Amino acid sequence: MARRAVLFDLGGVLFGPGLQHFLDSCERDCALPRDFLQKVMFAGGSDSPYSKAMRGQITLSQLFSETEEGCRQRASTLGVALPPTFTVARAFEEMAAKGTVNAPLLRAARVLRRNGFKTGVLTNNWVDDSPERLFTATLMNLLHRHFDLVIESCRLGVQKPDPEIYTYALDVLKVKPQEVILLDDIGENLKPAREMGMATILVRDTEAVLKELEDLSGVQLLTQEEPLPTACDPTNVTHGYVPIRPRVQLHFVEMGHGPVVCLCHGFPESWLSWRYQIPALADAGFRVIALEMKGYGESTAPLDVEEYSQQQICKDLVVFLDKLGIPQCVLVGHDWGGAVVWNMALFYPERVRAVASLNTPYRPADPTVDIVEKMKNYPAFDYQFYFQEPGVAEAELERDVGRTLKALIRSARQEDRLPSAPKFHGVCERGGLLVGFPENPPASQILRGAELQYYIQSFEKSGFRGPLNWYRNIRPNWRWAISVKDRKIMMPALMVTAGKDPVLRPILSKGMEEWIPQLRREHIEECGHWTQMERPAELNRILVEWLQGLPPDTPLPNISKL
Repeated sequence: MARRAVLFDLGGVLFGPGLQHFLDSCERDCALPRDFLQKVMFAGGSDSPYSKAMRGQITLSQLFSETEEGCRQRASTLGVALPPTFTVARAFEEMAAKGTVNAPLLRAARVLRRNGFKTGVLTNNWVDDSPERLFTATLMNLLHRHFDLVIESCRLGVQKPDPEIYTYALDVLKVKPQEVILLDDIGENLKPAREMGMATILVRDTEAVLKELEDLSGVQLLTQEEPLPTACDPTNVTHGYVPIRPRVQLHFVEMGHGPVVCLCHGFPESWLSWRYQIPALADAGFRVIALEMKGYGESTAPLDVEEYSQQQICKDLVVFLDKLGIPQCVLVGHDWGGAVVWNMALFYPERVRAVASLNTPYRPADPTVDIVEKMKNYPAFDYQFYFQEPGVAEAELERDVGRTLKALIRSARQEDRLPSAPKFHGVCERGGLLVGFPENPPASQILRGAELQYYIQSFEKSGFRGPLNWYRNIRPNWRWAISVKDRKIMMPALMVTAGKDPVLRPILSKGMEEWIPQLRREHIEECGHWTQMERPAELNRILVEWLQGLPPDTPLPNISKL
């Protein structure tokens, strides 16, 4: 029978070292006999402090109290002196401070899930009411994001190796024992599962475990190629709606807790273009808000062209932040979203803690040359002139939304290219953006399946008029930019260029340091225009490293005593 589900233990498997390591360390530091703490904690079998905590009968703080009382009694019996500052809590505090998530196993779980496996965490765990409980909350929050289910013994009143907990897991997963692989670092916990018919892996060495898991699952886990990060599921994430003014609202998706990072997408995209970044940034300790920009999806799509000027878009973004009670945030943009975040940094710097752009460079406006005439010198921007006449491009792009998205949103990889796809040059001359593309192109490697369907439904709902109106403000945007042509962007900034972007080429970012003194540069050579989807793992590393290296958030001023 084919395997369909994999269950991972937590302590000693997904997170380590396990508790025993830190109990041993505490014993050595306190000059206690070997296994002193373990014998006290487990004394009494099913009625021991540890077992009661695992079943949720007592909390972690009560476990500390009962164990410490048992230690005093045992120390007295053995004639052992406990240090004056002795506390069992120390071992747990060290585990929180020094333990780490097993990244290779977490990646393996991600690959298994992407290959159709159900994944879960099956752990003996406690109800944490200790002063360090935020650590437990953060860890469990991460696990819930990356696994289909998390089963904690303390929530069920039954612990491993009781067969009842395995039966419960099978019922929730809706699988048979022969379809399950269980990983645990305690042999006693594997025995009943194996007797039920599950395949089991005793965890010692991570590489050996991955090899055994690969053999049992039939999924390649030891490849050098980095797996795709965990992606957001639109049906399983928090959606929000902010009224900006009458008949205008902005839709967004939110995840995480911490300093705010606001993500702004481009054309023709969706908040879902950030699906690989949202969980990664949330895991890294940020509150992530992925905007659906005006004109797209569930955000309002006003008909007036003026609604999509950069000036109005930025005003709306300030109102959006105001209504969410966010005084300042990091802004990250791609394509048109990149233009927005640069303009926010110029016109509303007090609202921007730091700014990052993918592919879209910053250049100050040049008042000496008309912007339209200047753009005519860049053949790659010819498509933007095709977009100017209202209704023309709409008719072409809306005729078959699926074809439009499959033709335009493709990676730079050779195997993802369409054989007859034209360039962005000469769009006006050939009479349409999609002229020359196949009538029924295959789905691209970076947008397919349920995610492609979400995009299609989104654009069938909103149409293309709003998104195209962003391009119909060339001169208003230029005039607005001229008003601040001498300003510099002084906050920390990041520019990520992509070597294979056919329009926003890296050379266009030359000289940005003159206007952005704190600019940091990153470059992804084997990447086309759709950076978030083409190279998500590399981009996530770049963003997390940059974000975590920013100066700490300034404490909010206590303006009001209300």
